[in-house]
Amino acid sequence: MSSKCWKCGDTAVIHRKYEGKSWCARHFTEQFESLVKSTIREEGLFENDDSVCVALSGGMDSSALMLFLSEMFENWRNAELTALTIDEGIKNYRDESIEIAKEICDELGVELHIASFKEAFGKTLDEIMEDKEYGCTYCGVLRRWLLNVKSREMGADKLATAHNLDDELQSIFMNYLKGDMKRMLRLGAKPAVLENDKFVPRVKPFRNTPEREVALYAKIRDLELHQTECPYVEDSLRFDVRDFLNEMERKRPSTKFTALRAFDKLLPALKEKFTDSEASVQNCERCGEITSGEVCKACELLEKI
Repeated sequence: MSSKCWKCGDTAVIHRKYEGKSWCARHFTEQFESLVKSTIREEGLFENDDSVCVALSGGMDSSALMLFLSEMFENWRNAELTALTIDEGIKNYRDESIEIAKEICDELGVELHIASFKEAFGKTLDEIMEDKEYGCTYCGVLRRWLLNVKSREMGADKLATAHNLDDELQSIFMNYLKGDMKRMLRLGAKPAVLENDKFVPRVKPFRNTPEREVALYAKIRDLELHQTECPYVEDSLRFDVRDFLNEMERKRPSTKFTALRAFDKLLPALKEKFTDSEASVQNCERCGEITSGEVCKACELLEKI
């Protein structure tokens, strides 16, 4: 491993085994931002007059995305950028990240909206979990429901999430292991989505960027990050897949990129096979949001509370 930047000879901050090159902070930052801009341009993630809402948790990835998009949109005269934070109501965990989200938005001059589980569902996640298991299941479903509803109410054309390459690849392998091929349609920088007034399309500018590089970018840009682990995080299939992929990458650098590119080649065939059936949706008979069945998953879970 070289301790010098291959481009300028300055002290390196990262060595990428998958490309055999070391980078200094300046050239890494330039290359990182160039890659994200390429993803945005090649995938057509945004239009010049889009109203974009960033799902901002106050964590590493979303904070980095908030900073990146705020700087990029300075040159987009007709684009509008807002942020949405979900307060699940997790004592000694979410309060810190909300404060960080507020500080980031204040500094960048971006309007921040906060939506809470308590207001939307009548209970905080702490209260929900008093006699329930599988916190990640409840939290994930209810967060997605609330992100869609609130970003739509905010008038957003796109909901930008900070899913990185590792997140995406883990989801691919999880769905494959579960045999859930239809859910694969939700993956991609700009997933196949329904053209429905109640659905805010989600886009992933960091989708082709490794998690460790997002973390390094956030550190170089001096972002204050929320690093406390959620108390409800569980030893799930995602963690097993994550560890497997990390070990493969350690042994065989570029495995993650190769696997993601292979999926991208398969995705058009999956869309052709499943899009018609996925397009068959209706309004949930309880909350009125779109669902493939009579009752949406959020309402199913809330019924059990």
